[in-house]
Amino acid sequence: MAETLLFSIVIPCYNYGHWLARAVDSVLAQDGADWELLVINDGSTDNTDGVATELLRQHGPRLGYLTQPNRGVAATRNRGIDATTGRYLIFLDADDEMAPGALGVYRELIARNPAADLLAGAYRAITEDGRERIRRTGTLASSRRQRLRAYLFTKQLNFSNSAVAFRRPVFAQRRFPETLRSVEDIPVFAHIVATREIAVTPALVAIAHRHRDSLRHNTDNATAASEILQDELFHPAAMPGWALAWRRRYETQHYLSRFRTCYLAGENALALEFYQRAWRTGALRTLSRWSYLRKYLALRLGQH
Repeated sequence: MAETLLFSIVIPCYNYGHWLARAVDSVLAQDGADWELLVINDGSTDNTDGVATELLRQHGPRLGYLTQPNRGVAATRNRGIDATTGRYLIFLDADDEMAPGALGVYRELIARNPAADLLAGAYRAITEDGRERIRRTGTLASSRRQRLRAYLFTKQLNFSNSAVAFRRPVFAQRRFPETLRSVEDIPVFAHIVATREIAVTPALVAIAHRHRDSLRHNTDNATAASEILQDELFHPAAMPGWALAWRRRYETQHYLSRFRTCYLAGENALALEFYQRAWRTGALRTLSRWSYLRKYLALRLGQH
């Protein structure tokens, strides 16, 4: 791969062979010669290797391909960081697509904001039943404290991995935590929001496909992540002192979020457990969230 490039696009793939060609094609359709594309097969047991072999036959030097034993998406992204050279890294999920003209949008953002460490755009979310919704990043507040509050608590600031580009120096201080098999992006985004510069655009840069086996909606992974996410998110080496004081508040918010995930998935016993954890870490804050309380009462009364 070339030594000096503007973008490195990395596609981690684990058992998403049936979607991989769509993701790769969406990148190959981008303009310019200032980017490289790398697919990393994270120990897939489906037809990912066969699909990648055919893509390599068709596209040759336009596409790089690596394989490894299954290590999880965080470790796969981190390997992608080390195996590429671009000034900006884009991590495209194998079941998603880059929107037409996405790299052009990023180039314009860079020209206007050369010091930004994160470039974030809008994405179109498409569900299995065909419903579509445009999701935008949100408005950037003037202070980093306000931005972190908007990201962690009010959800007025949101990012999707497939719809952002990271400036490479970010990863000298905060890599994707390999102790997490899901929600591994939250500590990285929180670090950037609290300590670095961000540029956003309302332009569409990605298409995200939502389906039942998406890792983020897997309740088993959500449960495991709950035990270690706070340690990674509020790591003293990655977050400023003022942000570390928010850990208790975030813990309550996180358990309520996991409660909702399990509630919607029909995992009622697990949902009740997460609500009780939220109550123990912040009873008043939990009680004040009426939408969650209503769902909790429905479970307790057997109405869900």
